Amino acid sequence: MIFVSDSAKEKISEIRSQEKFGPDYFVRVSVTSGGCSGLTYMMDFDNESKPNDQVFEDNGVKVVTDLKSFLYLFNTTLEFSGGLNGKGFSFNNPNAARTCGCGESFAV
Repeated sequence: MIFVSDSAKEKISEIRSQEKFGPDYFVRVSVTSGGCSGLTYMMDFDNESKPNDQVFEDNGVKVVTDLKSFLYLFNTTLEFSGGLNGKGFSFNNPNAARTCGCGESFAV
């Protein structure tokens, strides 16, 4: 399962409204190689499913990830902070052994 915090849900709804994404759009999250810790989080809106996608719905938000990324993202919570020190989306990932200072990459 991939979870969505209340703050992330609010921001996703706001972006969806601003960008005029229809109801067929969902949040796609993935993990790619890169970053100072080895793996980097990716997040975008998408409306095309792929054959090996894993689909979850939490807090009224549909989240989709590929099978390989799901192995790294299992039980992760998507969060959003609007504070002065770190505005933006972040991943609270219990599988990460270490993260970089910016929070955009991690290692397992």
